[in-house]
Amino acid sequence: MSDYYEREDLKRFAEIGKDAPELANKFFDYYGAVFAEGELSAREKALIALGVAHAVQCPYCIEAYTTSCLEKGSNLGEMTEAVHVANAIRGGASLVHGVQMRKLAEKVSL
Repeated sequence: MSDYYEREDLKRFAEIGKDAPELANKFFDYYGAVFAEGELSAREKALIALGVAHAVQCPYCIEAYTTSCLEKGSNLGEMTEAVHVANAIRGGASLVHGVQMRKLAEKVSL
């Protein structure tokens, strides 16, 4: 195996329900409902998903939502900005937890 994540595995995602079809069906029904047109357009949802895919570092999701964004009319600038938004939130979330570190360090140091 050349890579831990094999690109072809994304096409096999539906197989996750092989041994638990009732749970997989519930997930896929929910997933489909989430990504249906609603208050947000399918294009907007794909951009959000692309940012989240980068935040959770899922190569399968990054591939799927890069493709989805392009298919729904997003351009590279919009997609790049979505990735930067995700990075800013993830980075900020890491930094703000520094408050807990500081509180503990101050308490232990006393």
